[in-house]
Amino acid sequence: MTKYIRRASVFCLILLVALLLNAARVQFFQADSLDDNSANRRPVIERYGQPRGNILVEGDTVTGSKDTGESLRYERTYKNGPLYAPVTGYASQTYGTTFVESAEDDILSGTDPMLSTVPFWNEISRSQNPGGDVRTTINARAQQAAYSGLGGKKGAVAAIDPSNGKILALVSTPSYDPGRIAGTDSATVDAWTALNKSSDQPMLNRALRQTYPPGSTFKVVTAAAALENSVVDGIDEKTDTPSPYTLPGTTTRLTNESSSAACKNATLEYALRVSCNTVFANLGVRTGLADMVRMSENFGFNDSGIKVPMTAATSNFDTDMNDAQLALSSIGQYDTAATPLQMAMVSAAVANGGALMKPHLVDRTTTSDGDTVAETGDETYKQVMSPYTATQLQTMMEDVVSEGTGTGARISGATVGGKTGTAQHGENNAGTPYAWFISYAKEKNASTPKVAVAVVVEDASANRDDISGGGSAAPVAKSVMEAVLGSG
Repeated sequence: MTKYIRRASVFCLILLVALLLNAARVQFFQADSLDDNSANRRPVIERYGQPRGNILVEGDTVTGSKDTGESLRYERTYKNGPLYAPVTGYASQTYGTTFVESAEDDILSGTDPMLSTVPFWNEISRSQNPGGDVRTTINARAQQAAYSGLGGKKGAVAAIDPSNGKILALVSTPSYDPGRIAGTDSATVDAWTALNKSSDQPMLNRALRQTYPPGSTFKVVTAAAALENSVVDGIDEKTDTPSPYTLPGTTTRLTNESSSAACKNATLEYALRVSCNTVFANLGVRTGLADMVRMSENFGFNDSGIKVPMTAATSNFDTDMNDAQLALSSIGQYDTAATPLQMAMVSAAVANGGALMKPHLVDRTTTSDGDTVAETGDETYKQVMSPYTATQLQTMMEDVVSEGTGTGARISGATVGGKTGTAQHGENNAGTPYAWFISYAKEKNASTPKVAVAVVVEDASANRDDISGGGSAAPVAKSVMEAVLGSG
C-alpha cells in the first residue's frame, strides 16, 4: 500500500510542477501576446476603469472624466473643447488618441512606470497607477484671442515665446468638440462620420499638420540668407534689381503689387517694407540654391522630426531647382510650403537674436498628487544666423509695422516687427489667396520679445485686390500679441 501511495504522491508532484511551469509560461512568456490579443477585453476594461489624468492650461484643467456606469467606465470630457482641440486632440474609447492625448498617453492613462513610487512594481503586480497630469505651455488669453480673432474662418495661429520655445497658442479653425467622439455609442459614430465628411475638415490641425505656400512672409528667410552670405552689404544698400524682373532662362516677367518704379534697384529695407517680389526673387538667385537651402533648413524647413511633442508636418523648400524655380521659391511660391508653426519659428528666430529655440507644448508631467515626473527644458534648435543679421532683420520687420504693409499690427506702448504675405493658390492662381502675417512683440523698454506669432487665413472675406496679410491676418496677430503682453 505504501508503494502505491508513494507513486501517487510523485505523480501529483509532477502534475503540480507541470501546472506551475504552465502558469509561469502563461504569466511571463505569453503575457504580452495575451494582453495584445483583440479578444482580450481585460486591458481595455482596466484602462477605462479609472479616471484619466488631466491636461492643464495655466494650472486649470481643460479635460475631465465622467462615470458612465458601463463596462468601459470612465469616458473623457472636455472643457472648451473646440478652443483647445488642436492642443489636446481627442481620447476616444472607439477611435483612439491624438495630439497631447496620444503623445502623453502613458502618463494620462496611468501606465507609465515613472508614476510608480516603487520601481518595476507595475510590471510585477500588473497594476495601474492613477492617471498623471500634463501641464501645457499654453497662455489661455492668447489661445482665446487667436480663436476669437479667426472667427470661424479657415485658418490657424501659432504663437511662441522666442526666448524659450514655449508654444503660447495653437489654434485651428473651424474646430470641433473632442467630447462628441469620446464614447462608444451610436452618437459617437454619427459624430465621427459627420466630422470626417465635412468639407471644412474641422479635425485637421492646420497649425501643425497643414502646409501652405508662405508667400511674402518667406522673404524674411531670403533676406537672412542674402545678408548672411554678403550678397548685399547692408539693408540700406541698393540691390541692383530691375523691375519687372525676368525669371532666369525664361521670358516670364515678374512684377510687383507695389509700384514697379519704386522697387527698381530698391534697398533691402525698402523692399521688405513694401514687399517687392522682384528684389527678393533676384536676391534668392544671387544667393544661390545651396545657401538658400542651408538658411531655410536652419529655420526648420525640410525637417521631418519636429515634435512638440506631436509631430508637425514637414515644411518644404526644394533642394533641386533651376534658377527660375529658385526665384519663385525665394518669394514663398513654387513648391515652398510651410506650417504656421514653422513661420512662427522664423519670426521667433529673428526676435531672439538669431537663436531658434526648440518649440514645445508640454511644460511638465506630474503624478496625480502633483509630483513632477518629467520637465521639458529649454533647448536651442539651431543658431540660425548671426546676432548682427538678426538685428538688421528686426529693424526691417519693425519698419514694416511702423510704416509699411503691416501697420494693422501696431500696438501702443510696444515694439512690433512683422511681415505680411499673400500666397496664390488654385489652378492658374484663381483661388482666393491665403493671407499671412508673421510678427513678434515686446514691451517698449524690454530687451527681448515675449511672443512671436504666425497667422494664416484661408478664406479671407475681402475683395481680391484687398486681400493681404496686413488686412486679414495682422489684426489676429495683434490681438494675440496684446494678450501675451497683457499677461504680465
